[in-house]
Amino acid sequence: MLAKVLSSALLGIDAVIVDVEVDIAQGLPQFATVGLPDGAVKESKDRVKSALKNSGYDFPPRKITVNLAPADLKKEGAAFDLPISVGILAATGVVKGERLREYLLLGELSLDGSVKPVRGCLPVAVAARNAGVRGIVVPRENAPEAAVVEGIDVVGVAELAEVVEFLNGSRELVPHRIDVAAMFEQGCEGGDDFSEVKGQEHAKRALEVAAAGSHNILMIGPPGSGKTMLSRRIPTILPRMSFEEAIETTKVYSVMGLLDRESALVAQRPFRAPHHTISDIGLIGGGNIPRPGEVSMANHGVLFLDELPEFKKHVLEVLRQPLEDGRVTISRALISLTYPSRFMLVAAMNPCVCGFLGDINHVCTCTPVGIQRYRSRISGPLLDRIDIHIEVPAVKYRDLVDRSDSESSAEIAKRVARSREIQLERYKGTKIHCNAQMTPRFIKKYCELDPAGNRMLELVTDRLGFSARTYTRILKVARTIADLDSSESIREQHIAEAIQYRSLDRKRV
Repeated sequence: MLAKVLSSALLGIDAVIVDVEVDIAQGLPQFATVGLPDGAVKESKDRVKSALKNSGYDFPPRKITVNLAPADLKKEGAAFDLPISVGILAATGVVKGERLREYLLLGELSLDGSVKPVRGCLPVAVAARNAGVRGIVVPRENAPEAAVVEGIDVVGVAELAEVVEFLNGSRELVPHRIDVAAMFEQGCEGGDDFSEVKGQEHAKRALEVAAAGSHNILMIGPPGSGKTMLSRRIPTILPRMSFEEAIETTKVYSVMGLLDRESALVAQRPFRAPHHTISDIGLIGGGNIPRPGEVSMANHGVLFLDELPEFKKHVLEVLRQPLEDGRVTISRALISLTYPSRFMLVAAMNPCVCGFLGDINHVCTCTPVGIQRYRSRISGPLLDRIDIHIEVPAVKYRDLVDRSDSESSAEIAKRVARSREIQLERYKGTKIHCNAQMTPRFIKKYCELDPAGNRMLELVTDRLGFSARTYTRILKVARTIADLDSSESIREQHIAEAIQYRSLDRKRV
């Protein structure tokens, strides 16, 4: 007696269709699982046996062989419990009907037969739709995230008996439906606002420019100057996520099992702020079973690194590839996985170890050698990948007691959105979406300077010793400033403002 049930396995943030083949033959009672199963899959035999008995079904005392095809792909997790148990029931004739070939099954079983939630239902739903499957049967808690995918029936179940009755046609279950537009509106509500920030107008402007062009930014200032407060408000001025961006980011959270059950779609740009004690695997991803890291969790959002020099140097160096390529590739002996990591890097640091270098209200106790050693913890190649460096001074008392309303995040976001629309139109038909991603060919084409701006940039480059990389960064930022002004050309004032945002590149006497 042979039965076949459709299921799925995760491969990075995507899923592949897996055929769960169950064969029941004469012989001594035995349960064997083949097809590169991990420990959790092998243990499913005990969960399946108890779940079947406690749900009122007989467990055949025969030789049972379960094959998970394709056999060269490693299978992990407890999501194969439900398809294996249904396969056994189908092989013994309990489950009959055409629905078994039309639906893909996924779910972990408790010993009493209830179906528990699993990871990665969103990418599984995408894979099933692309394969032409009519629908998927998933745990009830996972139904909202899978229902985000249109064009496929998503049936949520709570227990094994419910699945058997549905597949036999003796019970009808209504496919789960959600309102994606309402989820986007709900995801954009609330949050911090720039109107709550007192003073720091120069820093607010720099963050607006960074958000408009998706430029990486580094803030340098004494403790308590508001660097963290400003950073946490950046997502409120970024453009709203598109549906494609939301799906890609939600896939990452789904395979990590971190998706909020109440909001099945990550509709708001993520903000990730890992502690400086994080490891390189925690930041980039990896492990024996490769998992996404913080850079992938921040996909299409903000990765905030507070106290940047306190991070281990080798941890910071692994940021180079995701900053440059927008993706992370993790290679192992059996498999190589690629995770998305297109994020906006926002970093903050003190000007020195004590934090009061240049502060008129406090005396810096650091030696020049100590200051140099502190700043050298950040390598030149990493700094080259950060477009904007700004100094954030301590907030003055008159700014703290000022009762007037500051500009809100909504007002800033409107200007940022207009700038992004200009950039999307400019780079239509290319793989570039914003000014920060410009290659030398696009810089040459779209960053023409007027004579006054050209003279200013030449003078400043010679006097301050800017490198070729710094020169291109200034042009990219100036292009974004011009877009905020709705200007076709880059003028002298745009170049002047962009130069102000390269404080760490200036020669210090």
